[in-house]
Amino acid sequence: MTTASVPEFHPLYRARLHLVEGVPGPGIADEPDVRERRRAFDAPFGEAHLPEVHTEERDIPGPNGPVRVRVFRPTAQQRDPAVGLVWIHGGGFMYNDINVPESDHFGRHMADRTGTVVVSIDYRLCNDTVHLPVPHDDCYAVYTWVRQHAREFGIDPSRLAVGGGSAGGNLAASVALHAGETGQAPSQMLLAYPVVHPTLPEPGEGLREALAVSPTALLFTPESCVTVNEYVMGRPVAAATPYDFPALAADYTKFPPAYIENSEFDSLRSSGEAFAADLAAAGVEVELVTARGVPHGHLNAVGSPMLEDAYRRFAARLLHGCSGD
Repeated sequence: MTTASVPEFHPLYRARLHLVEGVPGPGIADEPDVRERRRAFDAPFGEAHLPEVHTEERDIPGPNGPVRVRVFRPTAQQRDPAVGLVWIHGGGFMYNDINVPESDHFGRHMADRTGTVVVSIDYRLCNDTVHLPVPHDDCYAVYTWVRQHAREFGIDPSRLAVGGGSAGGNLAASVALHAGETGQAPSQMLLAYPVVHPTLPEPGEGLREALAVSPTALLFTPESCVTVNEYVMGRPVAAATPYDFPALAADYTKFPPAYIENSEFDSLRSSGEAFAADLAAAGVEVELVTARGVPHGHLNAVGSPMLEDAYRRFAARLLHGCSGD
């Protein structure tokens, strides 16, 4: 009889766990020393080695005013309209921008590796006066504008996908839902460690084992998630709508085929796994992957072999689409 092995962090992360010993879990605001220790834990593992691509920034009209985007195009000339990807960065709806590696580096690599035209959105962040669904409205406006002007971007509108990481995965799924309801469905959605529920679902056995060996600093507790979600919404989680948290959707058939990649040591993995199960139950094609050995946000692990593995998986999905294509 074999004994199941205990989940283990990748050695590169294991060597850094001491940096966050005694650090509390993520919240709305951290003390300066806590921020410094988190920065040390999240520091690059090596050089980024970014490919050369064409980039431009432009403003797209939106209901809250112009929305800044960064467009990534491959340097190699394309004869046919390209696959398109509207990409949305994470940061708890409150932090980061299009310069974060999860956005900028990811866009460069996808454009170079797959010939995809990537449009990354610098949406308005939530704060004391800006709340959901403002980020959703910004992202939906960009998606629909890009779809309507696809030829201008060199994109085949029938192959326009939407995706994002963490809170950006939430926004990508909410945009996909909204677009599906208005007859403008994306070809697929690519979600990295998304949080799509207003309250976290119960973790499965595998996730419970991973969380049991994770330091508190890396854990999103159900209580802290509710606190953050109510702050970014500006109202109780009981008042959440599907455009705030798309797992609340009444009709899952409005979602396109999905690729969902979770981080192994991540409390938010329960949201991605539950969402994948509900999509599959509704008959939506879904591919679910767990990136082993990594905590939440592994698309920001600059210079690591784990990041290179993730790039290959996302590139393959963009090139080949869902399994039924």
